[in-house]
Amino acid sequence: MAVVPSDIEPDEYPAPTGPEPDEYRRVLGHFPTGVTIVTALGPDGPVGLAVNSFTSVSLRPPLVGFFPAHTSGSWPVIRQAGGFCVNILGHHQESLARTFASPGTDRFRDVGMRPAPSTGAPVLLGAVAWLDCTIESITPAGDHDFALARVRAIAADSSRPPLVFHRGRYGTCD
Repeated sequence: MAVVPSDIEPDEYPAPTGPEPDEYRRVLGHFPTGVTIVTALGPDGPVGLAVNSFTSVSLRPPLVGFFPAHTSGSWPVIRQAGGFCVNILGHHQESLARTFASPGTDRFRDVGMRPAPSTGAPVLLGAVAWLDCTIESITPAGDHDFALARVRAIAADSSRPPLVFHRGRYGTCD
């Protein structure tokens, strides 16, 4: 906790400084993350984006969240859909992760999928787990939004290890 001199008003403090974005990304790259693809069904068909900023938020009620960038072309469509499916990728799906992380590509070309039971969002075949979710709230968070969602349906295949991202590379925890 910072000690605040009583003779300085809070609005007179200097603006906080922080690391440069490249250094910030490099240091946070030491924290391994899972790799997901968040999908939704938009008015023109399926949309999706690769997300590694996904987290469990609450058990009761079952809530999850992720942080889409304001620059994402898919996020406005997912937001408008009101629901989405989080597809947790397996170690065998690195090429799929790369495809969904690349803007301007036909992300769903040759991708097997079926509709999630609650939202109809695409469940990607071969994912090690999926969570069908409806959006509860969206909160601005810097250059991203925080999308909080209620989990409506789930499933998992424990026979395959998940895909992880660590220090700029894909890998697995097995």
